Amino acid sequence: MFDWEKIVIKSNDSLEHAIKVLQRGGCRITLVVDGHKKLLGTVTDGDIRRALLSGKNMINRISDVMNKSPVTAKKIDSREHIISLMKDMSILHIPIIDDAGVLCGLETLMLFHEKTSYDNPVFLMAGGTGKRLRPLTKNTPKPLLEVGKKPLLETIIEQFIDHGFHDFYISTHFKSELIRNYFKDGNQHGVSIRYIHEDTPLGTAGSLGLLPDTLPDLPIIMMNGDLLTKVDFNHLLDFHESNHADATMCIREYDFQVPYGVVTIDGYSVKEIKEKPIYNFFVNAGIYVLNKNLIHKVDGESYLDITDFLEKELDNRNVNAFPIHEYWLDIGQIEEYEKANQDVITIFKK
Repeated sequence: MFDWEKIVIKSNDSLEHAIKVLQRGGCRITLVVDGHKKLLGTVTDGDIRRALLSGKNMINRISDVMNKSPVTAKKIDSREHIISLMKDMSILHIPIIDDAGVLCGLETLMLFHEKTSYDNPVFLMAGGTGKRLRPLTKNTPKPLLEVGKKPLLETIIEQFIDHGFHDFYISTHFKSELIRNYFKDGNQHGVSIRYIHEDTPLGTAGSLGLLPDTLPDLPIIMMNGDLLTKVDFNHLLDFHESNHADATMCIREYDFQVPYGVVTIDGYSVKEIKEKPIYNFFVNAGIYVLNKNLIHKVDGESYLDITDFLEKELDNRNVNAFPIHEYWLDIGQIEEYEKANQDVITIFKK
């Protein structure tokens, strides 16, 4: 039985704390209460993403972003009535309160739904040489480096399988035979795995043009093969389709602190001095959703990076951003590889 009390937070908690509770709870919602356990509001996965896009940061109070008027049900309402209400309103959760407004529980359709199967292809980029991880990658392609007790790429594929995806394409170049020999056709995982080989490196988007013309007319999820993440791929795909996007790029908030005092001048006149300021940016997270009509624009012969490709489409296509608040780690250097081996024990345990 789902323990709803583990997703309860206070209105003065930070956005960072709410994200941790969301990840721990696993049902895309947190419940905000006061000191007497009266329901003040809710915070969903979508609320968090909208807050990040609007410029909120991790230290903002959750009261700044919560839904203060969520749909609720009374303790005396039947379960059948509550489930019917969720279906009618196309919502996944309804908090249960008593006559005094005190939180008593949570009903969620997520507990009743069987796992959905998605026919959308998943394209994993696994052709890099991993130069920054040498000597570990001298004779082993980076996606086959063990994180925990299995190759990194296997953890990625299992994450997609857990979300209902079954049709995989893997782009290879360096030591490609090792990747093919390990995963074969995917039968041992109960999925289909096919391979795209780059004779020469084609960049982060060039190999899209090598995908077969027989792909289904569905958005494709594309992801770098050196990422460790707990992104909700179902939610990502829903976001892409509900916003009628041609392309969706996952982004991460990145903080950079200048290690000096920053001086603003006008001629010789000092106008402002900021001591070691922190600047916030959104950076590319290496996960994308692309419509098939975009893929057809890549010739498969020329070197092409995904950022250059999408930038050229900004004026003519609907390119959206999907902020990631879930765990995410780009394993590009030895320090990050060591961190991944520590994190996988607790974050990716089943």
